[in-house]
Amino acid sequence: MIKKFIRRILGRKEKLDNGTDPLILGPKEHGIDPQLVSPNAVRVTQTLQDAGFKAFLVGGAVRDLLLGIKPKDFDIATNATPEQVKRLFRRAFIIGRRFQIVHVMFGQDLLEVTTFRGASSEGAIKDEHGRVLRDNTFGEQHEDAIRRDFTINAMYYDPATQSVLDYHGGMADIRNKKLRVIGVPEARYREDPVRLLRVVRFAAKLDFTIDSATRAPISVMAPLINNVPAARVFDEMLKLLMSGHALACLHQLRKEGLHHGLLPLLDVVLEQPLGEKFVRLALASTDARIQQGKPVSPGFLFASLLWHQVVEKWNAYQAAGEYPIPALHLAADDVLSSQTEKLALQRKIASDMRDIWAMQPRFERRTGKSPYKLLENMRLRAGYDFLLLRCASGEIDSELGEWWTAFIDADATGREALIASKPKSGSTSGSAKKRSRGRGGRGRAKEPVVNEGGE
Repeated sequence: MIKKFIRRILGRKEKLDNGTDPLILGPKEHGIDPQLVSPNAVRVTQTLQDAGFKAFLVGGAVRDLLLGIKPKDFDIATNATPEQVKRLFRRAFIIGRRFQIVHVMFGQDLLEVTTFRGASSEGAIKDEHGRVLRDNTFGEQHEDAIRRDFTINAMYYDPATQSVLDYHGGMADIRNKKLRVIGVPEARYREDPVRLLRVVRFAAKLDFTIDSATRAPISVMAPLINNVPAARVFDEMLKLLMSGHALACLHQLRKEGLHHGLLPLLDVVLEQPLGEKFVRLALASTDARIQQGKPVSPGFLFASLLWHQVVEKWNAYQAAGEYPIPALHLAADDVLSSQTEKLALQRKIASDMRDIWAMQPRFERRTGKSPYKLLENMRLRAGYDFLLLRCASGEIDSELGEWWTAFIDADATGREALIASKPKSGSTSGSAKKRSRGRGGRGRAKEPVVNEGGE
């Protein structure tokens, strides 16, 4: 027992009973700061260990700890079955069909506990393309490490001994800033095509280089994403776009040939100057807010990404003789309907998108009671931020954003004066065309505070 502890501290390889050789790294080798570990995560691992089970932090949490980043989520891996885990905690819920996991709750803090997965079974239920649909095969820890996607996500941290178990050279890959799939890349992508998107997200977020063997099949196997349920694709796209590195992810998607078909806009955004600037501003502001720990709104983000699809159809409906407001609603219906085929947009997100889009023509009404009614709208902040993005991108004249900035900030007397004044020429029209005249006005419009959600 003493020799085993010494080997853990010195970071030597320890021969396990099953013949595998993980590298055991002690605190001096891995440099993890225990203060970055969630107390509730420690509590879960300790409870499982006290009950006689193995329990480790695993996956992205360990990766982030090794990089000196405080993880947002903590996942635990154990040799206890889901039923055994559930019995140890008062608020624990077994979920999942493809592979059962346990959610352990401490107040609002959710921790995900998974049982070590066994070697992929030939009897696992798969679709015609080889994607695993259901596989609740449990196994040993070294088998669990093989089943994980990337080497940097296949390390295990024990808070009790402060040791890291590294089965596949993940520590070396972190030091070399390399992203590498465990096993044969083609087979791993076929098992779960979402890994194609995860490669992009991790490479962009961590600024890692994708290993050549890992990268080679990506563009060829990209069509497999079409076989993944829309809800899973949406979840992964949301993680990608809200990673704090959305712009880098967008470029990486295009670089690897994965952008086609995921979002209609991603196919053409970098080929449309006006749309490109608008989306760049939206994503850059989103990245900044996430990196500053500020809240973001998925509805605002997707409204921004799909806006120029809406504008294109909006203009087409008006050209066909439809009035501006009905034309806008028809355009929104078309875009959301076509997008639902690829992404399972949640009803709340789709509703927020509609509200933000529908509010844009209302900002043009600056007479009578219309501005005051708009101030009472619960989504005013989101709509106003969206308006400022349109101004900043050059889609519409900045005078409109400046007027609304002044109106929102003014007192009652100031608002009356603004309404009484004649708006400068060059304000936006329902067709959302860019105009160059009439710039200037009452001071500069505020920078858009994107994705605050309008709450």
